[in-house]
Amino acid sequence: MEQLLHYVWRHRIYPLQPLRTTGGEALEVIDPGLPNCHAGPDFFNAKVKIGGTLWAGDVEVHDRASDWLRHGHDRDRAYDRVVLHVVGEADCDVCRTDGEPIPQLLLPCPDSVRRRYDELCLSDACPPCRRLLSELPLLKVHSWLASLQTERLRQKAQAVGERLKRCDSRWEDAFFVTLARNFGFGLNSDAFEAWALRLPFRAVDKHRDSLFQVEALFFGTAGLLDETSADDYARSLCREYAYLSRKFSLSEPLPREQWRFLRLRPAGFPHVRLAQLASIYHREQSLLSRVLEAEQPDAVRSLFNVRLADYWTVHYSFGKPSARRTGSLSRATLDLLVLNTVVPFFYAYGLYRADDALCDRALRFLETLQPENNRIIRSWAEAGLAVQSAADSQAVLQLQKEYCDKRDCLRCRFGYEYLKLG
Repeated sequence: MEQLLHYVWRHRIYPLQPLRTTGGEALEVIDPGLPNCHAGPDFFNAKVKIGGTLWAGDVEVHDRASDWLRHGHDRDRAYDRVVLHVVGEADCDVCRTDGEPIPQLLLPCPDSVRRRYDELCLSDACPPCRRLLSELPLLKVHSWLASLQTERLRQKAQAVGERLKRCDSRWEDAFFVTLARNFGFGLNSDAFEAWALRLPFRAVDKHRDSLFQVEALFFGTAGLLDETSADDYARSLCREYAYLSRKFSLSEPLPREQWRFLRLRPAGFPHVRLAQLASIYHREQSLLSRVLEAEQPDAVRSLFNVRLADYWTVHYSFGKPSARRTGSLSRATLDLLVLNTVVPFFYAYGLYRADDALCDRALRFLETLQPENNRIIRSWAEAGLAVQSAADSQAVLQLQKEYCDKRDCLRCRFGYEYLKLG
């Protein structure tokens, strides 16, 4: 398997006897090079000594030498800087575009490494390396978690950047879309984002002094209003939306079937979430500016912790009464909004402005917030990985999503330690 051969080359898991090329020349690996995740040779800037001559260039790795020809590298000038071809099976000679032969190294994968790798790939345990975790030095664990945390933040910041492009580089709009998406709390996240992108933020901005009009815009654009609504409040919202839709030439509402209700508690219904979001934008006239000024999570929680309009304290959908409640967001819900909306926005805006203080604040918030509590976090905690803050839980989620779920153990530092056991 080529990936495993990459791992063996990168981590210098070479045979104990002196290395030689397939042509019989002595070979010394001084530097295996830097892994390349993009097009071109597999490793850049490697240094090898072949027959007493030092070569600096690229290294290509294949299961079989004939893969060089099959992939067309003999006709691709991007591979002319390859100084060594590392193969699991030397079934032919290879050359550059000018016909000059390239030295090859037949590099076997140790049986112990292959066996450990098969254990990781075939294991039903979650995580598959669980028996190793409690034995790892804390420094190695913390170092890997810190890298994963940054990796996840960068991914989320990239998602903010994509929304910013769709919002014509308006940060306030991109924040609205990001916050809306996270009000979907997983099940309705895609629907909330699609809804927010349909709703012109300028229209909301012009009517933020009226909660009734904000709700009309929100529910109407969401496709949750119609003339046959069950009660007077819904019908009045419907009439207001019809007026606002003509005023702002609004696009077609989101199809109602995009909203999901199955297995949702009433407090999590899209109607309730939209009403909460409407209350936030009615009360906070400069929400993004207030968020960016927040130095502590409590300051953000207070911005998001609003009380619902009277109607929504006794309804969870139009025409469906419920027991009276405040409708305010729980502490755990507020923390999820801070974690998934505010922290990535700090980081994205900090990168955009080259503001290290804002990026550092994002990391500080992560260290301050309590860890998430879900099946993935619990499984890693039970395996011996201490999860003490949101920074840890975000790192674990990144580890599960980008490495464990993809069985990409060869890029995982825990997987590397597991393979060393052989």
